[in-house]
Amino acid sequence: MSNSERTNSVQKTEKKVALITGANRGIGQQVAKELAGHGFIVLVGSRKLENSKKAVSEIGENAYPIAIDVTNKESILKAANQVNTEFGRLDVLVNNAGISHAGSSERSLEEILASGKASVADIDEMRAVWETNVFGLLAVTQAFLPLLHKAPSARIVNLSSGMASLNLNADPEYPYRGGFNVVYGAGKTAVNAITLALSIELESSNIRVEAASPGFAATAMNNFEGTETVEEASRNIVRAALGENDPSVLFSAPEGSFPW
Repeated sequence: MSNSERTNSVQKTEKKVALITGANRGIGQQVAKELAGHGFIVLVGSRKLENSKKAVSEIGENAYPIAIDVTNKESILKAANQVNTEFGRLDVLVNNAGISHAGSSERSLEEILASGKASVADIDEMRAVWETNVFGLLAVTQAFLPLLHKAPSARIVNLSSGMASLNLNADPEYPYRGGFNVVYGAGKTAVNAITLALSIELESSNIRVEAASPGFAATAMNNFEGTETVEEASRNIVRAALGENDPSVLFSAPEGSFPW
């Protein structure tokens, strides 16, 4: 790093630093844009650096590109080393990167959900989705925990979903229970379990952990069949990142809280 880059990095650390995975489009990019607007230095994570740079050009001030593939250990560690070198700490980690399936992009949302039912789910597809949504999330969190501990007060926000709630989906009256499956839904349930485990482990530390649902947004993950805009869906994630949600709630919904 050049002297000018080093000077800039020192100046940047006066602001809070946030890393968002999968932030080159959709909800992740919108969250990045809003946190940048709140004065954060926002690291826009993407598997491909060129996609991150494109998103940064659209976000503008306070946004910086970073390559991070949550399924690749070397990529994760390289990103963590870069953040450590340039900023020395991390104030907010938003584990946003995720996929809903690993099959044909031509399938409708209804077909995707049906293919994930326990009796017919393709185990290889399930592994691929969990590799990103579950194992990748934990791998990123583990790599960045030392940097989060260096912040005065840090936050981890894990993207979850109402589809993750065992309590809701166990209720015969819950209108969306037919969509609960072992590929995406159960993967988000696992994310909730990781969130709870981390929260228990870190409860006496400087780090607050929250699972946050964005609602049902129209994004590439559901072939844009959602009912909310990315702006609407990003609100709860931004609130969680800013620490504006009820501190007693570990699993937040746009309208308040979700049961486990």
